[in-house]
Amino acid sequence: MDQPLDLLAVGLTTIDITIHPVASLPECETGQIVEKIMLAPAGTAGGTALVAQKLGLQAAIASAVGDDPQGHLIRSVFDAAGVDTSLLAVEPAWPTSTTVLPIRPNGERPNWHMMGASIFAPVTDAVFGALGRTAAVHWGGVGFPGAAAKGAELLQEARGRGIVTSCDLIAPSDAAQADLDVLLPHVDLFMPSLAEVRALAGTDDPAEGARRFMARGAGGCLIKMGGAGALLVLPDQHIHVPAHRIDPVDTTSCGDSLCAGYIAGRTRGLDPAEALRFGVATAAQVALDVGTLGKLESYDRTLLFMRETPVREGT
Repeated sequence: MDQPLDLLAVGLTTIDITIHPVASLPECETGQIVEKIMLAPAGTAGGTALVAQKLGLQAAIASAVGDDPQGHLIRSVFDAAGVDTSLLAVEPAWPTSTTVLPIRPNGERPNWHMMGASIFAPVTDAVFGALGRTAAVHWGGVGFPGAAAKGAELLQEARGRGIVTSCDLIAPSDAAQADLDVLLPHVDLFMPSLAEVRALAGTDDPAEGARRFMARGAGGCLIKMGGAGALLVLPDQHIHVPAHRIDPVDTTSCGDSLCAGYIAGRTRGLDPAEALRFGVATAAQVALDVGTLGKLESYDRTLLFMRETPVREGT
């Protein structure tokens, strides 16, 4: 496909099997009735692409799935949503990355994860070729062996073309830390969670953590802080947006959706502060139901939610 893209998301793509609510595992071979079981594409690349598409952007996913039912389902959901899957490869040697999430009644989300094709997917010449038709690149493959050194090369070329670059990661690790050293100099906006800031920057202060990542080369940082909202740190300003006052059901994809919401807001012309508010509102709607999209409906409905839903005081 050769249509213009608003967003090219590269990296982790899983299928999430989300079960809600799960207070305990059934004993022996007994069963339990639950309210919902949801299957949906997810991950730092897959979830971000799907949410961005729901918000009206034209997104593409550059990743890989296995030649298995999970992979076929991921592709069919992306295709139905309008996400460009021309860069979604099939790797027969690997299963599709899959996560099972039994969501507890209090919102906690333990999980079982099977590593798979997206973690080992290489960054191909076709992915580099897609830079000629995209406005933004979101890198969600930090520490992935398949991406090797291609991430820095891709992001460097993207920035050289005037493309906005952002980066998120799955979990802090030694491999992720080493990868960030070469990636961050080519990233306009790094988007870690507060827990990742603690692990990777060695501080509980999100602003100080952002400054440490910026000293390593990042142009700015968007820190996702869960119930405390989000903090955007740019060279000339700090912007904090509190979380909305909601009763969350499933927060599994909130981080990826906040990234997608911020990117969508900026793409639609919002200034950084309003785009951050829009990202927080996107994440809140996703948290209101089970699965990657939750109760997310559209860009316009998210604007309405952002303006009408109260925020938490003192966060």
